Amino acid sequence: LSLPWQKSRTERESERGKKRKLLVTILSRSHADRNVYPSAGVLFVHVLEREYFKGEFPPYPKSGDPSNDPITFNTNLKGYPDRPGWLRYIQRTPHSDGVLYGSPTAEHIGKPTVIEITAYNRRTFETARHNLVINIKAAEEFPLPYQAEFYIKNMNVEEMLASEVLGDFLGAVKNVWQPERLNAINITSALDRGGRVPLPINNLKEGVYVMVGADVPFSSCLREVESPHNQLRCSQEMEPVISCDKKFRAQFHIDWCKISLVDINKVVPVYVTRPEPGTGILPEFGEYKPPSESLKSRDYFSDFLVTLAVPSAVALVLFFILGYTMCCRREGVEKRNMQTPDIQLVHHSSIQKSTKELRSMSKNREISWPLSTLPVFNPVSGEVVPPIHPDNYETTSMPLMQTQANLQNQITIPQQRPSGENLKTAVL
Repeated sequence: LSLPWQKSRTERESERGKKRKLLVTILSRSHADRNVYPSAGVLFVHVLEREYFKGEFPPYPKSGDPSNDPITFNTNLKGYPDRPGWLRYIQRTPHSDGVLYGSPTAEHIGKPTVIEITAYNRRTFETARHNLVINIKAAEEFPLPYQAEFYIKNMNVEEMLASEVLGDFLGAVKNVWQPERLNAINITSALDRGGRVPLPINNLKEGVYVMVGADVPFSSCLREVESPHNQLRCSQEMEPVISCDKKFRAQFHIDWCKISLVDINKVVPVYVTRPEPGTGILPEFGEYKPPSESLKSRDYFSDFLVTLAVPSAVALVLFFILGYTMCCRREGVEKRNMQTPDIQLVHHSSIQKSTKELRSMSKNREISWPLSTLPVFNPVSGEVVPPIHPDNYETTSMPLMQTQANLQNQITIPQQRPSGENLKTAVL
């Protein structure tokens, strides 16, 4: 019998190798760090291509098209759960590429920002990860003194971030503005500015804000928005008349009422004074002195008077006033009769007496059954005709006089005629 600790080294290593073969694990692969060098104050765009990560996933034994696997991305600052404040991320569907974009600020110059990018294969549940190192460098002119922000209605943010579309827009702006240097500073979705999600009809878009900067003053075409005539049209929700709009209209529908022109040289800086943080230690207040154990007695009589006696006295006074008004100051029947004309009182009393007399007579009267309520015997047919009124007819509603002539039932008497003729009936 050989114990486990008495086995040779080769036997133990062979057993470990067999156990490794039986274990099936899916581990995420790591890329080498990728470095990018954006400039502060200039739009930074980095596309996370699905094709780039497909080769990182190991082959999957089950059937399926690996070229169309749904892949999503998760991006975060290394060591933190989210990205930096200036960096945004968007991916419309798992079958489209993800995009990191934003405008780095001067505070991050010279500080490498490491972004962890994790790709998830939603079919095989495998992951691949690599780091993106963003080294922000200072721009030649930062910031550019003249900045204009355009609102484009027929674009989504991921469509505007495409290099071809963004290049076409900057070319159109350069043709209108004629600057020596022109940079895209930032791109923001209209949803981040409080816009509403469009309805999925007529190919509606969310809209996007594009901020560009230049080193020369604004052109006369861009200044046309500030004219009183165009401002009035904007206030009436009408499109302003801009001479250079046709240079954008072919591809970009710009809302000229939402354009913003900013000259940094004329902006008054606002300095916010922040309090200096302290040491976090409370100042010394001396030794703590708790209250004495012998507490003085308190007189609650004054509180009783204020809370109970005073409201009760007020309620009692109001009760007496109401009772005097209701009981002691009644006008009475005599005063009412004195103000009523005599003829009206006599008429009223006569009506009242007549009403009482009729009621007493209706209670005491006895009415005999009228003839119309008795059954009628037909001597010819031998039938008994029922009376006009049923037995349960109320005596109070019966007519005082009824005769046999008021009967609605009629008796027919057959008579004989000569042979060959039909019988005739006579109405009695």
